Amino acid sequence: MKAVGLIVEYNPFHNGHAYHLQAAKDATKAEIVIAVMSGNFLQRGEPALVSKWQRTRMALLNGVDIVFELPYQFAVQKAETFANGAVSILDATGCDFLCFGSESGDISLFHRTIDYLELEKKAFDEKVKQFVTTGVSYPKALSLAFQQLTDSRMYLDLSKPNNILGIEYIKAIKKLKSSLQPITITRKNADYHDDHFASATIASATSIRKALFTTENDNSLIEQYVPEHTSQLLEEYYHYYSDFHQWENYWGFLQFRLLQSSPYELKEIYEIEEGIENRLIAAAIESQNFKEFMEKIKTKRYTWTRLQRMCTHILTNARKTEMTANTEKATYLRLLGMTQKGKEYLNKRKAHFSLPLVSKLSSFKEKEISLDIKAARIYSFGVPNHLRLEMVKKEFQQPPIYLD
Repeated sequence: MKAVGLIVEYNPFHNGHAYHLQAAKDATKAEIVIAVMSGNFLQRGEPALVSKWQRTRMALLNGVDIVFELPYQFAVQKAETFANGAVSILDATGCDFLCFGSESGDISLFHRTIDYLELEKKAFDEKVKQFVTTGVSYPKALSLAFQQLTDSRMYLDLSKPNNILGIEYIKAIKKLKSSLQPITITRKNADYHDDHFASATIASATSIRKALFTTENDNSLIEQYVPEHTSQLLEEYYHYYSDFHQWENYWGFLQFRLLQSSPYELKEIYEIEEGIENRLIAAAIESQNFKEFMEKIKTKRYTWTRLQRMCTHILTNARKTEMTANTEKATYLRLLGMTQKGKEYLNKRKAHFSLPLVSKLSSFKEKEISLDIKAARIYSFGVPNHLRLEMVKKEFQQPPIYLD
């Protein structure tokens, strides 16, 4: 049974994801689709719109066969660490292919760009440092350095987020000496950060979330952009919890954390550097909501994404010592869900998995999972008080979702 791996967030699952999934199967002729999916908090430093269990259901109902969770330690991270964790999970499960979406769509450009970066590492790193000293963000410095050193027609556009992730996926495969074969398909219609609907059927997850937050769960506005199962599961979640998760739900808790912490204490939190802890505290005193707070702390040097990741780590009290203890590969496989075909694959292959398989949290005592437990407890503060304990208990008691 050949398997193709996807690295996803499904926040929420939409038509672009359905296209990616089908294109991956068509390109590889794989019988099994394995998704490595971020859990409660995502790479851009945001709480997931709905729980990982509801997003797992979306994935399984729309064609994924197995869903593994990408641990917090890798999920809320820069591209390199995010890729290391996700690729190591696919490698551990005996996956044959990794298929990712990119702005390029040409796998040869990825290999050529990586070869160039390895060959000219010293010159490239020097250029990046020069641009960083001008006050631009690190991702912007990468893009500017690459543009200045190369003929852009022969290499990837490193200003595009999915091209950057793709580079890191392939580098992670090389580091692991994995037999995973990388394949890329061109992203269809919508850009990753689009906050408006750009076509008749394909929209970014960002624009879909924006529509849901600004129209009080009027699903009619998004129905043409998501599969029917997604629309139904979103409606079901909203009906039960009376809300979707977004940063404003957590603002009061973040503000409290900031105002009861000293600058010295904040410096222990992952990604808090260069004195920004003082700026964070000052802005927290004066801000009435999360959006206002973010606008006060935003500078040319720090991307919105990086600042949100800092806020997530403050909220979860994720310390530098915890987050940097292991950035190369995952240490367990947290199974969130499977179909009948997925179950058959697991039964045939799990004895050969190179990492322990965790199907129920209450039976797994490893220290590494403590960050996921903290993240789950904090995530529950995004729902009404009387439902929080139920949500946390589910983290420990919920067996993998099985779709027959």
